[in-house]
Amino acid sequence: MTQELIDLRAYILEGRYAEALSIVDELEGMSRQAVLRNIQSYLVILMIHLIKNQIERRLTNSWANSIRASVRNIKKLNLPDNKTSYYVKLEEWDSILEDEFEEAIREASEEVMNGAYSPFQLLESVEKNVVIDRSKQLLELTYNYSVKELPAVIDDYLTQLPGGEDWKAGRRL
Repeated sequence: MTQELIDLRAYILEGRYAEALSIVDELEGMSRQAVLRNIQSYLVILMIHLIKNQIERRLTNSWANSIRASVRNIKKLNLPDNKTSYYVKLEEWDSILEDEFEEAIREASEEVMNGAYSPFQLLESVEKNVVIDRSKQLLELTYNYSVKELPAVIDDYLTQLPGGEDWKAGRRL
């Protein structure tokens, strides 16, 4: 990126604006890709904890915190500084969730039931559509609530998951 900035400066100073704009476009694309990679990382974390919840039928404070933080971070990343449009529009999540699901399975296999399942076994045991639907429902909240409002709304959602009422009541299983 340093070379691109050096070239950009030179093109502007030389009055080569078309070439300068080309570099600006390239830098914007690189920035968007970096944001999308960060969003994907948080999305995998979100799905890992939803997979663990589905298989273990419980919810822990740690899992709730990870889900909440992932959704809030996705909200922050997905809304550019101009706050007028999103990097990922609501209707675009389906393909991204599909793309990241198997990565979430692989990583979750280390954690679910203390690593009792291989990724292959876990893939067979998980209801993929449920994980994707729950992920999408949580992501939809990011379009309707502010970063400040999200934690309470997410907590309400989490009480509906398996073990959510026990988690809310502080009962340990």
